[in-house]
Amino acid sequence: MRKTIFTLIAFVAAALSVGSCKTNNGATSAADTTVVNNFKIQRGTNLSHWLSQSDERGEARAKHIQEDDIARLDSLGFDFVRIPIDEVQFWDEKGNKLPEAWGLLRNVLNLCAKHHLRAIVDLHIIRSHNFNAVNEGEDTNTLFTSEKAQEQLIGMWHQLSDSLKTFSTDSVAYEFMNEPVAKNHEDWNKLIAKVHKDLRELEPQRTLVIGSNLWQGTHTFKYLKIPEGDKNIVLSFHLYEPMVLTHNKAPWTPVGKYTGKISYPGMMISKEDFEKAPEEIKKDIEKYTKEWNRDSLRSLMNDAIEVAKKYDVQLFCGEWGVYEPVDRELAYAWTRDMISVFNENHVAWATWCYDADFGFWDQKKHAFKDLPLVNILLGKETK
Repeated sequence: MRKTIFTLIAFVAAALSVGSCKTNNGATSAADTTVVNNFKIQRGTNLSHWLSQSDERGEARAKHIQEDDIARLDSLGFDFVRIPIDEVQFWDEKGNKLPEAWGLLRNVLNLCAKHHLRAIVDLHIIRSHNFNAVNEGEDTNTLFTSEKAQEQLIGMWHQLSDSLKTFSTDSVAYEFMNEPVAKNHEDWNKLIAKVHKDLRELEPQRTLVIGSNLWQGTHTFKYLKIPEGDKNIVLSFHLYEPMVLTHNKAPWTPVGKYTGKISYPGMMISKEDFEKAPEEIKKDIEKYTKEWNRDSLRSLMNDAIEVAKKYDVQLFCGEWGVYEPVDRELAYAWTRDMISVFNENHVAWATWCYDADFGFWDQKKHAFKDLPLVNILLGKETK
């Protein structure tokens, strides 16, 4: 049973945590005066395309995720969910709260508590920042150039904190922004410090999930800076590489247009198949004309693993998965290797996703659409 139990020791520790610590400049660090909570995660999934990236409203949205979904995830062996939410579902253009979405969020968090699942509330897309803006050919993001936009982001979290602060810090965490795309890494680091300072004044002990710049890629972890001494932080990366496999046939990305043979593990795209590919996608698929295997995946995660060790905080992969039309044997081979590397490095993970086009559950049919994948994820595969 994974239900969180508060102990007398934890209570006493919290009461005694008033002893102040000094930073290098002599100031007291709020982070250093808090107790490390028990927000520990291992195996999760994203409840995507519900309160985020969806046009569903009213009854359809209300019925999308219900108690049987949460109970199912618990019974399967998942221990947490990541819940993406979008500004447009929670606030209108004038900044007024849209009550229905707030009720759905609180309800699902109560269901998670009932069924022993922890939860990460992830502010996924806001009006001043969409991780897809660059990919869509026109970067309309203003978050990193507008003080007003940054204050609006902080204001949203003030309201979220006010609504969610009654939930246990052992059970609910906040991811204050998804997949930042700042032109300068320091711009993201400065925003981290700004939002962290503000949230710590509101909730000194809440776990905060922080990712790296440029879509939470592992390659930018070496530039990431987080407040030191705060152990109630979880670092997050997203990993879909090799994209030519995980996004094969996906219409929204250039690599999805590749129609040749793919192998995994091994030489993903042969030289012969590469030469036959359309000229316009060769620059996107060239890096896949080499050996890809478990060691390749481990290498991609190394920077994130080292930075988490440096700060002595938990690390998790907040998004990873394979597009549904991809050949299942390739998908399963990649998934097994990802799970292996996660396990050997104590990296928690949340698949993308539960019931959408990378998922394993079909909400319309109310049935598994990929039970073998679930068994691989949860170590229940029989050979």
